[in-house]
Amino acid sequence: MTDFLLELRSEEIPARMQVKAKEDLARLFNDALAKAGLAAASVETFATPRRLALIAYGLPLATEAVSEETKGPKVGAPPQAMEGFLRKSGLSQDQLIERDGVYYAVVEKAGRQTADVLAEAIPAIIRAFPWPKSQRWGAASVSTESLRWVRPLQGIVALLGDAVVHCEIDGIVSGAETMGHRFHHSGAITIGNAGDYIEKLRAAHVLVHFSERCRIIRDGANAAAKAAGLHLVEDEGLVIENAGLTEWPVPMLGRFESAFLDVPQEVIQLTARVNQKYFVCQDKTGKLANAFVCTANIDAHDKGAAIVAGNEKVLAARLSDAKFFWEQDLKVALDSQAQKLAQITFQEKLGTVADKVERVAKIARWLVTERIVTGATADQAERAARLCKADLVTGMVGEFPELQGIMGGYYARAQGESDAIADAIRDHYKPVGQGDDVPTAPVTVAVSLADKLDTLAQFFSAGMPPTGSKDPFALRRAAIGFLSLLLQNELRCSLKDMLVATGAGASFDTLEEFLVDRLKVQQREAGVRHDLIDAVFSLGGEDDLVWLLSRVKALQAYITNAEGTNLLAAYKRAANILKQADGGEKSSVAPAQAGAHHVSQSGTTDEMGSSLRWSDADLGIEESALRTALDAAEPKAAAALSVEDFEGAMAALATLRAPIDAFFEGVMVNDPDQDKRAFRLGLLARFRDAVSRVADFSKIEG
Repeated sequence: MTDFLLELRSEEIPARMQVKAKEDLARLFNDALAKAGLAAASVETFATPRRLALIAYGLPLATEAVSEETKGPKVGAPPQAMEGFLRKSGLSQDQLIERDGVYYAVVEKAGRQTADVLAEAIPAIIRAFPWPKSQRWGAASVSTESLRWVRPLQGIVALLGDAVVHCEIDGIVSGAETMGHRFHHSGAITIGNAGDYIEKLRAAHVLVHFSERCRIIRDGANAAAKAAGLHLVEDEGLVIENAGLTEWPVPMLGRFESAFLDVPQEVIQLTARVNQKYFVCQDKTGKLANAFVCTANIDAHDKGAAIVAGNEKVLAARLSDAKFFWEQDLKVALDSQAQKLAQITFQEKLGTVADKVERVAKIARWLVTERIVTGATADQAERAARLCKADLVTGMVGEFPELQGIMGGYYARAQGESDAIADAIRDHYKPVGQGDDVPTAPVTVAVSLADKLDTLAQFFSAGMPPTGSKDPFALRRAAIGFLSLLLQNELRCSLKDMLVATGAGASFDTLEEFLVDRLKVQQREAGVRHDLIDAVFSLGGEDDLVWLLSRVKALQAYITNAEGTNLLAAYKRAANILKQADGGEKSSVAPAQAGAHHVSQSGTTDEMGSSLRWSDADLGIEESALRTALDAAEPKAAAALSVEDFEGAMAALATLRAPIDAFFEGVMVNDPDQDKRAFRLGLLARFRDAVSRVADFSKIEG
């Protein structure tokens, strides 16, 4: 057994591609080994800006001899079939093996040297590598058949044990030499074997472990901020990006003029992060400080003074631009900015952004007027809606689209709008995806809900719903946001009424189905059983999603305990008996005839069209007990449901468990006496119907 090292050295690999590239290299390598009948004990991958590498530990030196068996035609098959099989296998008929009336070709294949397998695999892996973007280079690039790599490939190290695995691709020949850090090391480095690769590169100022570079950046940035009496604003995405940009990371603290702190902190943070890959810092009070941490790729002799100075100069220029945009945008009223939205197309079939704003304003006003959203005035909701998209035409959002909404909130507050309106403009895009904060401020809720409701209604009415995995207008995300707002804020309203209020002028059956399906997915991910959702939603006649979900959760709380499990079992048993009886004597178990709760105190009943008198003396103990329990439970459950006390309805039904169990234990439902049989089936129908008013228990698993 021995170890194998593969390093593919190139010009700079984009940071965002490195983590996935490591995974792809391991997958392609393991697949290539498996096809040859080989497997490593373990595989470790590495990535730096200038290299992608792999070490396979515990490889055998050769593959084992194998016997490959191919099934052929049956004995007595037409000659043409036999001739074709012999050509394919390269054998004669007397070399075939006959077994159970079928011919088989058995070919013994000798083992191969692992080095030979690797020599074939390396070029194949390189050519098959799935970079998101790749390029051709040099004179050969005129041909589409030339080698493609993420950036020009410069060298290949391939060592099995201490020996070079010889291979060549596009004029690049494998060897044992690589290069160290671009600035800290000159000349080639000869690698002896996989065992000295990591340390030899470390000596040349290259840290091949991605996780080690991340740790150095994370710890070093925090230490640099702490030394200045500041707190680093942690950003793991920025840690990963800087690790992908450096082979020898050195975090350093820099400063910028405090006058720039007049610009909103989100602008400063985004400028530092997006444009320069810098971390930002806070002071002890939690306010943004005029400091940043950059990550150098060199251990400078002057301890980084020149590097910091250069970065400070670059950031100052960026912040000057941002400050200019901020000051210029403040000079234009948001009302004036909003008028420019008529020049921006929202969607070809759906008009301009100004058209959308007009629709959103009307819906937001309706939500408040109808008391679906409380705690806000209709004028507040409409005002916030009319200004919510105005920042799309500002210079700042033009430079940083990520700040849409956020900048509108700042501009609104600076221009004298109320906090409620400014906050609504800032947050009306929320929630954006799973895990995002869900607004609860009334004005914000009204505008955010109206915005998402309009988007969904308009695109569905225009015949542009999501299809399969395609969702170009992010309607699934809009649906999740819409549902989260409804549920988090417990907004009570008919879904159909809300859709009609959009004025989209179309049948919304498809959109209703889509939203209910999204709700089911969302709730399943939150731990709500899908069968219980189906059990409640299948009742029909109700499209208040908050109401329906409350019933589902109450049902889940009940059905998962022993009492609920037993009641479910009793329901299914009763339903099965009634189903079987329904085939023979349908009239005896029809719901209208099973209403034994119409029995008077004297015991007279007409639910079966019979003049029989059923006194307590005529009934068995179990029948009497079940009838009494139903007489008590049905009105209690109905009363609880009328006031949306779902737990109370479940508690009322729970009283039926013992008498229904006793009924099944002591009574033969299918009595030869037709009147007794009909009466007992009627009791079961009452039990089934009482339970079914809460949910369709037939859809519950178990």
